[in-house]
Amino acid sequence: MPGLNPGIHVFVASENALIYYGGMSGAWVYIMTNRPDGTLYVGVTNNLARRVREHQEGVTDGFTRKHGLKRLVFAEAHDDIQSAIQREKNIKHWSRTWKVKLIHRTNPNWDDLSDRLT
Repeated sequence: MPGLNPGIHVFVASENALIYYGGMSGAWVYIMTNRPDGTLYVGVTNNLARRVREHQEGVTDGFTRKHGLKRLVFAEAHDDIQSAIQREKNIKHWSRTWKVKLIHRTNPNWDDLSDRLT
């Protein structure tokens, strides 16, 4: 995908799957919500499918469980955990408007992408 930084790979929602641009990844930055235009949570993990499942099952107490954030609306793969952590920190400091624009760029309908994880 033109214009992407090396080491960052974005998934785009299609009808049946997440279309992946890039190679294998070592870490993920993701955004969870409870509904379209609802509360947002930005996280980082080395295993996206497992972490999303933990959020959905309410395995741990915390922000996502308290607010019922079970919908994965954005996922971005990184080559290493350090770059993913830095990206997560950057996004967490963004305004809500910027975060919403980031989601809309790849998932304009705020579809739950968790069922498309492999």
